Amino acid sequence: MRLPGAQVVSTRALLMVRENIRAAIEARAMICIYGQAGRGKSLAVNTSLRELAPKLTRRIQFRSRPSTRDLRHELFHALGLQGRPPGQPIEFDRMLRGALEETHVLVCDEAQWLSKMCFEYLRYWWDDIGSDLTIVFTGGDGCFEMLQSEPMLESRVYAWQEIEPMPVEEVLTVIPAFHPVWADADLDLIAMCDDEAAHGNFRAWAKITHHLTAGMKESGRILDEDLLRWSYSKLRQRPVVA
Repeated sequence: MRLPGAQVVSTRALLMVRENIRAAIEARAMICIYGQAGRGKSLAVNTSLRELAPKLTRRIQFRSRPSTRDLRHELFHALGLQGRPPGQPIEFDRMLRGALEETHVLVCDEAQWLSKMCFEYLRYWWDDIGSDLTIVFTGGDGCFEMLQSEPMLESRVYAWQEIEPMPVEEVLTVIPAFHPVWADADLDLIAMCDDEAAHGNFRAWAKITHHLTAGMKESGRILDEDLLRWSYSKLRQRPVVA
C-alpha cells in the first residue's frame, strides 16, 4: 500500500518461512506456503528470498487455469531466455532443459490455479536428473487442497506451512514495530483494534494504519479510540454467524 514509515517485522510466520525456504534450497526440494489472503504469505516468501537467493529466484503466476503451453511460455520468460519461444513442445522442452541445469528457485504463486497437467509438468522438471531446481508453491484458498489431491506431487513436497492469523500476544509485539503511529500506542487500543477489526491479519493492519495516518494528518488529532474506530470502520466487516 506504499505506506510511508512501514517496516518489515519478523513475525513467527516469517521466521518459519525463511527457515523452510533455506532448508528447501539446501535440499533442492519442493515446499508449499499457503493460507488465506492478507496473512503475509507473499511478503514472507519475497523477503526471505531477497535474503537467501536474490539472484536465483524466478517467479511465475497465473490468475486463471493455464495450459501446459501457457506454463512453458511463462517459464521461458521467467528464466530470461532469449529469442522466440520454439514452436514445437519437444524443441521447447530441450531449451528449458538446458536452462534448468543451472540453479534456480522457482516461485509458483497462486498455485491453486494450476491444473493437474501443469503440476505434472513441474514435477517432471523437478524430477529431471539434470535439473537443479527448488520449487516454492504459494497460494490462498484451495492451494493446500489442490496440491494434496495430486499424490505424485504431494509425496514430493518437503515441507508444508500454513500462514495463520497472528495471535493477539504477537500482535501486541509486532504492530508497535510495524509503523511509528503504533510505537507509543496504548496496548489496550491495539488489542481492541485486533479483536474488532484486524483479527491477526497483516493486510487488515496495513489498511487500518493507512486510514489512521491519513485521518491524523487531515484532522490534526493524535491517536485515540474514536479516531481508531473511525479508521477501521472503513473495512468491510463480515457478519457474525450465530
